Amino acid sequence: MNVGDTLPPLEVPVTRTLIVAGAIASRDYQDVHHDAALAQEKGSPDIFMNILTTNGLVGRYITDHLGPRAVLRKVAIRLGAPNYPGDTMTLTGTVTAISVTAVSGTTIEIRVVGANGIGHHVTGTVTAEVPA
Repeated sequence: MNVGDTLPPLEVPVTRTLIVAGAIASRDYQDVHHDAALAQEKGSPDIFMNILTTNGLVGRYITDHLGPRAVLRKVAIRLGAPNYPGDTMTLTGTVTAISVTAVSGTTIEIRVVGANGIGHHVTGTVTAEVPA
């Protein structure tokens, strides 16, 4: 792996079930993540994914690529366009830095973008360590 390398894209179908299950799993009971009528009353066309679900999907994307021994050391993400049911989020990543030490292994920084049909849902950087 080298700086500039890209990770294969991961397409995540954004289903109503994924949005609601992610909100419940992260104990985020805000109505905009499970009640379409209340989300619409608040100005949203439908329910939308919460940041904790997005964070989990970003982490999965990185560890799926780096392997089960990878440890996420830092995840810094920012949300943009909402993920609504019926869309697909495509995660992509680019290696921006690599450092190797005999003691801790390899530390890899990856710039991540998750795009959907209306724009970038998530952008950020993940730093992961793969033990030696």
